[in-house]
Amino acid sequence: MPGLFIAIIAILFVILISCIKIVPQAHIFVVERLGAYHDSWSVGLHLKLPFLDRVARDVSLKEKVADFQPQAVITKDNVTMKIDTVVYYQITDAKLFTYGVENPIAAIENLTATTLRNIIGDLELDETLTSRDTINTKMRAILDEATDPWGIKINRVELKNIIPPSEIQDAMEKQMKAERERREAILRAEGDKKSAILVAEGEKQSAILRAEAEKESAILRAEAKKEAAIREAEGQAVAILKIQQATADGLRLLNESNPTEAVLTIRALEAFTKAANGKATKIIIPSNIQGLAGLATSLKEVISEPQDTETPNE
Repeated sequence: MPGLFIAIIAILFVILISCIKIVPQAHIFVVERLGAYHDSWSVGLHLKLPFLDRVARDVSLKEKVADFQPQAVITKDNVTMKIDTVVYYQITDAKLFTYGVENPIAAIENLTATTLRNIIGDLELDETLTSRDTINTKMRAILDEATDPWGIKINRVELKNIIPPSEIQDAMEKQMKAERERREAILRAEGDKKSAILVAEGEKQSAILRAEAEKESAILRAEAKKEAAIREAEGQAVAILKIQQATADGLRLLNESNPTEAVLTIRALEAFTKAANGKATKIIIPSNIQGLAGLATSLKEVISEPQDTETPNE
């Protein structure tokens, strides 16, 4: 008996423990009672009736990503391409998600492929390649409306990759290469133009600097010549002043010495002698020193004669 009682207590404890359910954050438990939907449990501690209630589905409310395989589509101008699509979705109603559709992910994939074909069928190739944002917006709106009865919200749709036919890819690559070469040529031409402008500006500035330097040099040379001429004139003026001062001093001293008539006559004779030795072709001799001049000439001839007669004897 005691053993049976303990066994019963243990079984009841296990059953009680199994009836306690804790729902984690960002999850909802869909609970069925006797096979029918009963309740949706949110975060927290919950108790279910043993043998009557069961957790039919644990639904995560986190945003999910569905990366589907590339889908073959045909554009308006009959170009076949493949488009790889990524869908971001989130479950907003656990009951509808559980009972609304058998396989929600497969349903979203098929709905995405169908919607994509319809949208791309109205666009040409160039529009398809340049209108990704428009296509994403249209697909998100259509898918969100279609999945609303399933308890699913489509947050956004992205065209992950657009794969055109190989021949179109080759043509696009050639076009892109030509465009890059054109841009490179334009940039190179602009660079050459700017370089030529800079060189011209440099030469212009160099010429201006050379002209200014030559101008400054000419001004300095003229200033130097002017200064030299001024200094030379000043020197000559000083020399003249000194000569005049010396003459004046000589006359003053001569006057102060009270010279005799004989001294004055000798001075006049010396001046006449200096004048005779000059380059003048005409000399006017004062009457009072003519006799003395003749005497001086005679004395000079007498003194020079003995020297002339002695030369042959030697």
